[in-house]
Amino acid sequence: MKILCISGSASKTSSNVKFLKAIANHLSAHHTTEVYEGLYNFPLFTPERLNEGIPEQINLLRDRIINADLIIISTPEYNHNVPAVLKNMLEWLTDSGELFSKRVLPVTFTPKAPRGECALASLQMSLKAQKANIVSEANFYKTDVQFVDDIILLPEDIKLMFDGLLEV
Repeated sequence: MKILCISGSASKTSSNVKFLKAIANHLSAHHTTEVYEGLYNFPLFTPERLNEGIPEQINLLRDRIINADLIIISTPEYNHNVPAVLKNMLEWLTDSGELFSKRVLPVTFTPKAPRGECALASLQMSLKAQKANIVSEANFYKTDVQFVDDIILLPEDIKLMFDGLLEV
């Protein structure tokens, strides 16, 4: 299975990227995985820009999404919502429909509960509007994992959760 992991963070040093890299590393034993972390390079979506033509970096992400069997989107929570860079990506994809029927696993990765709940609800609303196939959902917290030298180590229960999800 081809799995595309997308970080919804605006930070180049995001813990969401590190979390996705840990997930991708675990899943890479049996699947092809890629972590995409370039949303902060996207221009702001406007209808005028859409009519002028799609920027190349957006077309490249669209191709990755089309070729993936599963998309895992991990987002922090900013002001009880998803970061603007993630919302911007979703806006760029609305017209073209790459997420239609695509299997998507939205997750949050935040410092501690209850943070992430509002962002997850917002992300799900946007994914449902685009008719994505939401396979599950999860809130994860920095207290759930171990950081070692700026790398995240996943505990067995999180590994088993992802293994179980992909057996379906």
